[in-house]
Amino acid sequence: MDNKLDKMDKIVSLAKRRGFIYPGSEIYGGLQNAWDFGPLGAEMKMNIKTEWWNRFVRGREDMVGVDTALIMNNKVWEASGHIAGFTDPLSECVKCHHRFRTDQLKSQECPDCGGGLSESRQFNMMLRTYLGATEDKSSEVYFRPETAQGMFVNFSNIIDSSRMKLPFGIAQIGKAFRNEITPGNYIFRTREFEQMEIEYFIPIPKKDADWEESFELWRVAMQEWIAHTGIKASEIHELDVPQNELAHYSKKTIDFEYDFPFGRKELYGLAYRTDFDLKNHGLKYRDSETGQEYYPHVIEPTFGVERALLAAMCSAYTEEDAPTAEDGETDKRVVMKFPAWLAPIKIAVLPLSKKEELSRIARQLATDLRKKFSVMYDETQSIGKRYRRQDEIGTPYCITIDFDSITDNKVTIRDRDTMRQERINTAVVLDYIQSNI
Repeated sequence: MDNKLDKMDKIVSLAKRRGFIYPGSEIYGGLQNAWDFGPLGAEMKMNIKTEWWNRFVRGREDMVGVDTALIMNNKVWEASGHIAGFTDPLSECVKCHHRFRTDQLKSQECPDCGGGLSESRQFNMMLRTYLGATEDKSSEVYFRPETAQGMFVNFSNIIDSSRMKLPFGIAQIGKAFRNEITPGNYIFRTREFEQMEIEYFIPIPKKDADWEESFELWRVAMQEWIAHTGIKASEIHELDVPQNELAHYSKKTIDFEYDFPFGRKELYGLAYRTDFDLKNHGLKYRDSETGQEYYPHVIEPTFGVERALLAAMCSAYTEEDAPTAEDGETDKRVVMKFPAWLAPIKIAVLPLSKKEELSRIARQLATDLRKKFSVMYDETQSIGKRYRRQDEIGTPYCITIDFDSITDNKVTIRDRDTMRQERINTAVVLDYIQSNI
């Protein structure tokens, strides 16, 4: 595909048509940069979060998980520096009153109408609301702009209840909210999003090599996760964030950037937060063997759920020539080549006819497979069109039941990527799928 933005348009169209992502509040004209995840998008998000949790939490003995509140005491955000420092530079057009991030403007003119721009000022991106019956300064609170602080403020609780010893990590998956000045690029930058985040606590480093070793282990772990989601290494670039662009808590940050159709943008981040957070919250760790008390340092890997989904869709989207029923003829097919674990639907069960003797076998097979996998049952239109529908949503395997299946107890399994078809006994279908997925 020559035009990358054309590819993005095709993905957005496919995502709505097939049920991955819908515009939020669409029947009422929508809401700026708000998106809803349809049946397939919800399945993919669940697959991403479950696989991540199994890999980084359940699969490790040095990790525990939490699920903390979206709204916290304002003193949390004062201590973390968010109330004072979680800002972006804002400029406003004096003519059309559209607002822009000053650091993303290319000139002193409004990009929308050409009008003059106001002097830049700092804009706090925390999203405000009110608790209680009155709406005044005393009842003002914030939705969390990150999941990290919920983990930090529960540090002592987790030590007491789980008896974890350094080094160890706390993980969380949850929503965060940022009142972005200029959200955009589809689901890449939104005001409401979901994070998969880890705070990994280490003893006070005696030298840089001590924290750098842990940082490097997490850098490799993040690279392996990216490869696991099907993204090619050539599409990922590691940016060592310059010192003058680091967040207020960070001594070192690496951005894992992905080549989206709309440009190279941050996918995930890895930060060394030193002891900034626990020290600001006054939470020390006591070594049970030496009795020493100190503020641990923190390595923070951060993964965005929506960005993970979008990058996976961009990487998986493929257009290729496929043979048709006519000898020597080909047709263009669109296929989402997701890794099997990530695909929203794992198996499509497709009876060649709606006749009861076929549908009875097909529906029973679908019911049996649903005990282990996400399954779609489809008996509408020609088998070729049904294959194309499943290709577009990335289903790894299609199972066809034909009239021979009534007597020989066999079905035909079609592989999404190779389009190779294999006839096997219904008794071994489950084992076949499990061994391949």
